[in-house]
Amino acid sequence: METATLWRPTGPEELALVAAAGWRAWPARLPDQPIFCPVLNEEYATKIARDWNVPAGGQTILEYWIPAEDLADFNHHIVGPIEIVAEYR
Repeated sequence: METATLWRPTGPEELALVAAAGWRAWPARLPDQPIFCPVLNEEYATKIARDWNVPAGGQTILEYWIPAEDLADFNHHIVGPIEIVAEYR
């Protein structure tokens, strides 16, 4: 089975929940968050993290939309720990 590296721009509250899960799972979505959206490349994740409210578009804008009710199954398929690769303040 192939694995894919996915990227997720994450705020401090969500990051604390990931840490509490041993860096192995994303937290359940809140009622106003029906979709979990990891992205497929670091460039897009960086753009979201730095410029959250800036309109984005282009060839490198690739993401998955995981329905909140499927997040537990998604987490079950994570291989290895979730890692922090950059931080913007």
